[in-house]
Amino acid sequence: MRLHTCYGINEGPRVHDAPLSDLIEVLLTVSASALSFEAANPRHEHVYHLFETVRLPPGMVLLPGVISHATSIVEHPDTIADRIIRFAERVGKENVVASADCGFSSQATYRPEIHPKIVWAKFESLAEGARRATAKLW
Repeated sequence: MRLHTCYGINEGPRVHDAPLSDLIEVLLTVSASALSFEAANPRHEHVYHLFETVRLPPGMVLLPGVISHATSIVEHPDTIADRIIRFAERVGKENVVASADCGFSSQATYRPEIHPKIVWAKFESLAEGARRATAKLW
């Protein structure tokens, strides 16, 4: 089972998002094998620092978002690789699976804010960034 923390899909200011540091203790008690959370948008990109002191339970992996669902900017593969490596350095390369911050069409309207062509470009960049991180980590 994967556990996903979600702040919403909008491109809003996001100033009222709860810090992951306020939630992590409870989240790690859930019997889940993976924890998914936002780490790509500028409001949450710093959360990798949390894992300098927080240890994962045995068998749990992180699924940090390394591409954002809330912006049309396609992340550069090197930026994505850097994001992956930051987490891998803190929790171990075997415990990180790169993912998206959130779904690209999780509103009831099923009309994503990000055009599907941009979404696919983001996923292509994610794949390339993961290849680059893998080459550096292994």
